[in-house]
Amino acid sequence: MTDLGSFEKHRRRLIGLAYRFLGSRSEAEDVVQDAYLRWHGADRGAVEDEGRFLNSVVSRLCLDRAKSARARREIYVGQWLPEPLVDEEFDAGTEVELAHDLSVALMMALERLSPLERASFLLHDIFDLEFAEVARILGRNEAACRQLASRARERVQQDRPRFAPSAEEGKRLAKAFREASIKGDIATLSSLLAKDAVLYSDGGGKRSAALNPIFGADKILRFFAGIAGKGPMPGGIQPEPVSINGLPGFLIAEEDGPPSTMALEIEGGVITAIYAVRNPDKLRHL
Repeated sequence: MTDLGSFEKHRRRLIGLAYRFLGSRSEAEDVVQDAYLRWHGADRGAVEDEGRFLNSVVSRLCLDRAKSARARREIYVGQWLPEPLVDEEFDAGTEVELAHDLSVALMMALERLSPLERASFLLHDIFDLEFAEVARILGRNEAACRQLASRARERVQQDRPRFAPSAEEGKRLAKAFREASIKGDIATLSSLLAKDAVLYSDGGGKRSAALNPIFGADKILRFFAGIAGKGPMPGGIQPEPVSINGLPGFLIAEEDGPPSTMALEIEGGVITAIYAVRNPDKLRHL
């Protein structure tokens, strides 16, 4: 098998690992391309296990990038959200539900971890590696990696939705939300939102967006009422229903570049969080 052929069977999983680590599809692809170059130049006779070797390479490349990424986050304008994945799924190495494994809430929770906490959690809890292997990849002892993963797991569990809606319920509520938004039907929108719902919007300082999360249904409704008062969407184009990081959502046409995205987190029959990405740098792949 050629270098490329032997590498390609791992690519999807490696991009999934890098995306979960960095929160960016474009950066994940760059990391995996760097990993391929290292794979191409490696002494193949010394590689006992391809997957193990590539896990190590990608994880270490991600750790290096994570340091500069954290510095960029500190000066990021407004709320940071991960680069949205539209109608896509990355393998985790084990059978997991996409919404549970790639949800925006999980990605935001991972963003709040240290690079080593994130790596320990991802490699063990998501990619099912033994702690001895995690320790080898990270250059730490096994006990330290167990502690890192345990701290990360505790923080992540606080932010993960407890119950994922069925696909049918998600589509039903997303359709109702879309129709009410188009009509400016504030009463219906009110019935669809949890009282403690949160709206996160990421413009990156390049498109208009709320700089901070908007907490509470009443404030979110006032925000949508203000948008509705500015007139119809450009060209009369309506939001296109899509799946975003495993959540029901929409692609929304923009006049000044790529479309924006909006994902809905649903729990208990109501919308508990809205994630709107408008930063064009995060949407070029769309």
